[in-house]
Amino acid sequence: MTIKRYGIDESKGTGGQKLPFAKAVEAGGWLYVSGQTPMRDGEVVEGGIVEQSRLAIQNCVDIMQMAGYGLQDVMHVKVYLTDARYFSSFNQVFREFFADAPPARICAVADLVVDCKVEVDLTCYRADRT
Repeated sequence: MTIKRYGIDESKGTGGQKLPFAKAVEAGGWLYVSGQTPMRDGEVVEGGIVEQSRLAIQNCVDIMQMAGYGLQDVMHVKVYLTDARYFSSFNQVFREFFADAPPARICAVADLVVDCKVEVDLTCYRADRT
């Protein structure tokens, strides 16, 4: 089995710092997308939980599509919110992306390293990629 890493040279954090991990790693039909925050060009996008949730999820989707996976391939999502009161609003955005094929999911409240409201990572699977 081979391991393929995506976005190694493209991973940038706040202030444009190069991050020491891949955007995603694929092996045996599985794709693991690293946690995504609501960032563009190394900076957190201002906005409320709805805007930040939408961008964090879209960042994951962009990475999975770059690797050849689609929303139907998402098996599990991990969500970290900085405030439990964001749960309902996050779910509204989550439904926009996953209404047709909802994955398994965990949602937890945690302090985040980046000054934002949400972080999302996900795991995909495609049997034809094994």
